[in-house]
Amino acid sequence: MKIIDLTEDYEDLFCKCLEEWSDEMLESGDHRKHWLEKMKKNGLIAKLALDDEDRVGGMIQAVPSAFAPIKGENIYFITCTWVHGYKKGRGNFQKKGMGKALLKAVEEAAREKGSRAICAWGLAIPFWMKASWYKKHGYRKADSQKVAALLWKPLTDDAEPPSWIKPKRFPQAEPDKVIITAFKNGWCAAQNINFQRAKRAAEMLGDRVEFREIDTFDRETFLEWGIMDSVYIDDKEITTGPPLSFKKIKKKINKRLKKLM
Repeated sequence: MKIIDLTEDYEDLFCKCLEEWSDEMLESGDHRKHWLEKMKKNGLIAKLALDDEDRVGGMIQAVPSAFAPIKGENIYFITCTWVHGYKKGRGNFQKKGMGKALLKAVEEAAREKGSRAICAWGLAIPFWMKASWYKKHGYRKADSQKVAALLWKPLTDDAEPPSWIKPKRFPQAEPDKVIITAFKNGWCAAQNINFQRAKRAAEMLGDRVEFREIDTFDRETFLEWGIMDSVYIDDKEITTGPPLSFKKIKKKINKRLKKLM
């Protein structure tokens, strides 16, 4: 196994989260590609894990705190650590030490860039980006928000723990219309799928449904709202996590639309 920096040859695979076999990934649009192009100029750390046959089995990405949903100076934030675990496509690469090696590599890269600390988000539930996995590798909790913990590891003696940036504003319902507000940063393919499906559903349901895009890659816009990726129907949040099916999103919008009639 070896860890390499992301190169142009692997960018398409990286933007599809190693799931080039997935039809669902085709629905994510080109948002992650545009995010990657912008982040290349803004301190992105992106690495891949290859097995002995040079097959890519894992990936990790981290961004400076100025591009993350956190407060903290001179800190890198891990937005995603992923080792491919599906039987489909490239197969299961988990339980082979790739995640641990990727985490060590990104910590070393952050230290070389002069970062005082590194942090990651982790879920309390055993689903994805588990908080317990980071704790096993020396991270400790700095903050929490709903089921997401903010975990961190100091890289220098003078490091201070980060904290979440909390939501400050929320979309509001309006009379005579259904408003779909979609917050999009671009870093996450799953969130981009939610965005694309909500947009497509809104466009199919007529003039009484209005789709509004909030580009949270723009830092001032993100800080105004404190929400990085999510979809709202009027004032109700419908998803921040795994992609909802197009059918389910459309049904939720239609249900709200019928209340106006």
